[in-house]
Amino acid sequence: MDTPNRTQHDESAQERSAGIGLPAHVAGSGALDQLVHTARDYASAAASENTLKAYAKDWAHFARWCRMRGADPLPPSPELVGLYIADLAAPQGQGATKPPALSVASIERRLSGLGWGYAQRGLPLDRKNRHIATVLAGIRRRHARPPVQKEAILAEDIRAMVATLPYDLRGLRDRAILLIGFAGGLRRSEIVSLDRHKDDTMDSGGWIDILDGGALITLRGKTGWREVEIGRGSSDQTCPVHALEQWLHFGRISFGPIFTGVTRDGKRTRDTRLNDKHIARLIKACVLAAGLRPDLPDAERVKLYSGHSLRAGLASSAEVDERYVQKQLGHASAEMTRRYQRRRDRFRVNLTKAAGL
Repeated sequence: MDTPNRTQHDESAQERSAGIGLPAHVAGSGALDQLVHTARDYASAAASENTLKAYAKDWAHFARWCRMRGADPLPPSPELVGLYIADLAAPQGQGATKPPALSVASIERRLSGLGWGYAQRGLPLDRKNRHIATVLAGIRRRHARPPVQKEAILAEDIRAMVATLPYDLRGLRDRAILLIGFAGGLRRSEIVSLDRHKDDTMDSGGWIDILDGGALITLRGKTGWREVEIGRGSSDQTCPVHALEQWLHFGRISFGPIFTGVTRDGKRTRDTRLNDKHIARLIKACVLAAGLRPDLPDAERVKLYSGHSLRAGLASSAEVDERYVQKQLGHASAEMTRRYQRRRDRFRVNLTKAAGL
């Protein structure tokens, strides 16, 4: 059993405070104490809830790794962190006790989590220190692989998927989720964060205005607020705006989260916002029901698709100027948008011929 130490003792308190407090030379008062609470609320909103959860898990894993080797994660030690990431890339142990090696992207995410964990304790971690930077560079050189991309859900795929859904309350909701997510090129976290109106809830990530020509979604993205325009479709069966209107009407959603749970009997909506994991489960279930990629076993089929399949599907299906797709997805660069385009004419611009060969 792990023996408790000062790191375990003060971990929860330091994470709650997030390093925000009064200076040592300033006496507390009611007004200042209230401002401390306000500042902590703002500090906790600096990153998404999912990111903070992931960082907290990263720190907990590192702290446990240190304790199991008789080391202390505090104060920051670049040498110790270098050994830690080396163990993540080439784990020690044998047989069932040997953990799987992590990808380069996962190791870099772990490092970000450690940087966050040390920052909460007022201690900087120098990732440029040679004990970390050179080990990470070697891991990248030896283990880096091209990213594995999820399969895109194309227009014909989304039509087949929504056709498998019933027209009960739950089916209306899930149909609106798939069509709005596809047409808006939305992340699954963005879909479930939507409210009916501006400022309906504290945890809102945006809201939807339904207009004559379509729906206007205002989203709080990674780099600030952005607008996503979703026009009406060519038929009610596949129109995302019509699907949303049907769900709002029959689900009686007039305030608060748009996509909520449904009671077990399927007759009423709940007040609670859906978790973004519902989107992933919904996509995988509809992929199987619609028979996409019938050449593969079911277990392999569901692995090909995720929430990002909706974004990749829009990028790959919309035959418009690339800049419009870039704006819809909220990408800062055209290069990022191209990563989402699974089918495009890569040789439309032929520099070989343009150079005279």
